Amino acid sequence: MPHTVIPTRRLLIGAAVALAAPAVWRSALAQGRLRPTPSQTEGPFYPLQMPADADGDLLVLAGRPYGRGRAAWLEGTVSDTDGRALSGAAVEIWQCDPDGHYHHPGDGGRADPGFQGFGRVTVAADGAYRFRTLRPAPYSGRTPHIHLKVKLGSRELLTTQVYVQGDAGNERDFLWQRLCGEDRAALTVPFEPAGDTLRARFAIVVRA
Repeated sequence: MPHTVIPTRRLLIGAAVALAAPAVWRSALAQGRLRPTPSQTEGPFYPLQMPADADGDLLVLAGRPYGRGRAAWLEGTVSDTDGRALSGAAVEIWQCDPDGHYHHPGDGGRADPGFQGFGRVTVAADGAYRFRTLRPAPYSGRTPHIHLKVKLGSRELLTTQVYVQGDAGNERDFLWQRLCGEDRAALTVPFEPAGDTLRARFAIVVRA
């Protein structure tokens, strides 16, 4: 009489997760590792001093809403290469205003004072993070992008940049052009209409 193998609850759950995952994740999970998000230069405009208002809503500064540019949500998850949520990590973003200026003395103090320009959120238990900001704007020599950094305690785990899928400036941007095809795909995301705003999803994988 042939031996019958009865699947355990753990095996059944594992199979369900594997079938539900996107193809690229199934491939990575089969190998036991997810591909880390590519790093990029910090650039010259990371804040020298953290602003007093540095929350996840860059469109409200000192209680005043910001009315220029196109509002956008930037959201996603942060995990390690084994797929575990990096709860408690900090995600920071910074970007220029609609005229291409940063809140930084190196940019001449020309940034719109009404735009927060920098934000920080703590990663939730399920790995989620979310910012309300602007669709990034171009400036001389650069395609639209948002700078992003992930920290865990005193450690910096990732510094990179997020690009707008389909933006005409990408092909002329020297940093975007240096990326291989796989890295471009990882860092370039669609900013899609979502009601009266835009929404971009950016999954982050770090070596923790």
